Amino acid sequence: MAQDSWPSPVHNNRNVTDAEYEQMASPFVDNGVIGDPTLEPVVTAGAGLTVNVRANQAGSLRGFFWTSGDGDSLPIAPNDSGQTRMDWVVLRLDRSSWTVRAAIRQGTPGAGIPALVQDPPVTGVYEIALAQVTLLSGAGSVTVTRNELYLGRGIRPQLSARPNSVPGIGELHYQTDTKRVVLWYGAAWTTVSSRSDVVSAASPLPAWSWIVEPVLELRNGSVHFRLGQFQRTGGALDGTVDSRLPVLIPAEYRHPTRNVYATCYITGTRIGRITIYPANHATPGQAYLTQKPDIATGDHVQPGDVSWAVD
Repeated sequence: MAQDSWPSPVHNNRNVTDAEYEQMASPFVDNGVIGDPTLEPVVTAGAGLTVNVRANQAGSLRGFFWTSGDGDSLPIAPNDSGQTRMDWVVLRLDRSSWTVRAAIRQGTPGAGIPALVQDPPVTGVYEIALAQVTLLSGAGSVTVTRNELYLGRGIRPQLSARPNSVPGIGELHYQTDTKRVVLWYGAAWTTVSSRSDVVSAASPLPAWSWIVEPVLELRNGSVHFRLGQFQRTGGALDGTVDSRLPVLIPAEYRHPTRNVYATCYITGTRIGRITIYPANHATPGQAYLTQKPDIATGDHVQPGDVSWAVD
């Protein structure tokens, strides 16, 4: 077969068939109904052996637009088999007529939910789910379980300080300044993917020095902090006195609301505790040696590593 392309003046004088349109459009358009699961279901149980398709619904299937218009009622076949039957309510592209309609994919009693049919182009049908229907043997009504496939959302490049002011659930942003991928879950943005280089959290103080530098890394919304190792260079420290360590967490890596605690070993096989204060504290991002024994000049403090979420 010779090479071809469409639309083109050398291909059928720019006239594109439905089959050619599907082949052209379907790779670039998602399949599903418009909306999200916080909205009312598209399909509900109707009177008797029927299901109702809610009015004013819309979607796309293989590049073809669909609307429910004023709504519709679909009949469910009776079931007198002695076993429960499960059907699909589907959104179906029928390539014999090139129409998209809500329809029923009937199951076999006792066999569970049937498989959806997704024939390849350019004949047959292509279906996606809207709801599951359960029909007991001899029943005069149906049970409907919503199962809509919703249209997805692309990734929007955006500055972190200027997100979409009216985001939809599931919306993704790639923040070009922070290099983060964030998702709107309905109440706030949450980080899906993020990473930083190794960031120093060292902050020199006269009373302490670090033997191993405190550093942190950000991975997918979590801060991983190696506190390092510290040595007392000031005078002796009474066990009842909290002492600030030479650490300062940069603002964007601080826990927003809660203290973070780390256990540490102190010279002489003794135990202490380090408290890292959050962004809403009077000393945000600072680390203090809190519960501890008396410490002499030259003693070492060796903390463990800690992690926390930043969004």
